[in-house]
Amino acid sequence: MYDSDTTTEGIRVAVRASYLPERSRPEVGHYFFIYTVRITNMGEAPAKLVSRHWTIRDAGGRTEEVRGPGVVGKSPRLAPGQGFEYTSFCPLPTPIGSMEGTYRMIRDDGSSFDAVVDRFELSEPLAYS
Repeated sequence: MYDSDTTTEGIRVAVRASYLPERSRPEVGHYFFIYTVRITNMGEAPAKLVSRHWTIRDAGGRTEEVRGPGVVGKSPRLAPGQGFEYTSFCPLPTPIGSMEGTYRMIRDDGSSFDAVVDRFELSEPLAYS
């Protein structure tokens, strides 16, 4: 079961997120989340991930935009049927937040598009109790 799962032009992006209590320090406003992203080329043409753009929101109303090349230091080229998975992290000052974004993809013919990463929630399990 994924927290976010969407397909754009044949590129499926599925995300699972979880809270890491052992890396968090709620008493000082530090909540640590990890997320695993699975990117799969469900289409018929190769595509290379060249950059990322994240919008990160916390419960205090703060928004942070993060842009950069590739993901975890890689720019995977996915042939039809191929996938790539990575895990990263997001610290927040609040126990609840969200992330969403895009991956810039380039086809072998030079055309490009943004594969959407639907919003997924970051939540410390006791935040809603």
